[in-house]
This record gives sequence, structure tokens and C-alpha cells, in this order.
Amino acid sequence: MATELANKSEIIAKFARDSKDTGSSEVQIALLSARINKLTEHLRNNPKDHSGRLGLLKLVSDRKSLLKYLKKTRYETYVKTIKELGIKDKA
Repeated sequence: MATELANKSEIIAKFARDSKDTGSSEVQIALLSARINKLTEHLRNNPKDHSGRLGLLKLVSDRKSLLKYLKKTRYETYVKTIKELGIKDKA
């Protein structure tokens, strides 16, 4: 739990606009990407975890919505965020 909290703090510090920013689109996308990567690894080890797979699909859908919003409102930040996270541009 402590390592997850430290990892979350690092992600927030890296993508935040200022020191108190935790809710901007780019921070939310980065946090969702970390959860998606962790859950993907879990599903590789546990292929019969169907509820985990549904949770993964929900997270991916949420991230997709946030990416769409960020692309529409702040395109430069969108490009920077997907480049840093290694996400493909599906436009």
C-alpha cells in the first residue's frame, strides 16, 4: 500500500500543473494509465478473472473519455501527455 501511495504521489508530481493540482485531466489520465497497466499485468497472471477484465474495460473507457476531452480543449497538453505515457493517438 505504501509503495502504491508513493507511486501515486510521483505521478501527480510529474503531471500536475502546480503543486496542489490533483484533478486536472492529464493527472487523471496518468493515474488511470498506471491502474490500467497494473490491472493488465494482473490479468496476464489470472486470465479467468472476468470481473477484473470488466474493471479494466471501464478504466480504459474512462481514460478514453478524458483523452477525448483533453484533445478537444488543450491539444498541446494532449500531445505531451500521450507521448510521456506511450499511448497511441487514435484520432
